[in-house]
Amino acid sequence: MNYSAVKYNDIANGTGVRTTLFVSGCRNHCKDCFQPETWDFFNGELFDAKIEDEIIESLKPAYISGLTLLGGDPFEPENQRALLPFVRRVRLAYPGKNIWAYTGYVLDEDLVEGGRKYCEATDGLLKLLDVLVDGPFLAEQKDITLKFRGSKNQRVIDMDAYRLNGEVKQLF
Repeated sequence: MNYSAVKYNDIANGTGVRTTLFVSGCRNHCKDCFQPETWDFFNGELFDAKIEDEIIESLKPAYISGLTLLGGDPFEPENQRALLPFVRRVRLAYPGKNIWAYTGYVLDEDLVEGGRKYCEATDGLLKLLDVLVDGPFLAEQKDITLKFRGSKNQRVIDMDAYRLNGEVKQLF
């Protein structure tokens, strides 16, 4: 897997101050995407042990709330497979920090067994998330007043509630 960028001390992609990893690779190609360069799976640099260690170290300060995964799309199957062991490391190192992910796919359609982006890593990755922002960006539903999402169709999902009873409970 490649990554396009890492933002340290990010305040735009989740609550609090965060480290944000922008993975490379997305097949959604949403109209008016704010980062179309991340569609290319070969954009950026190789996501290797060195950058994993740097990100994990960046999460150490108490003022860092957690990690955010976006892109590109973390839920492209090849990205899920690469991210799962890394996110396990993060959860083990910092059990009190929260983990957010953004995807253009829909949780209860595309990321469930039989869904078009479901693979052997999906359940494991979803179990590690606190919040999932799902749904494609739709330019015709763009709304800059929304918290942590760009268009009205997107949902900011409490993953604890989803794991508990399958309920898609929105946070914002």
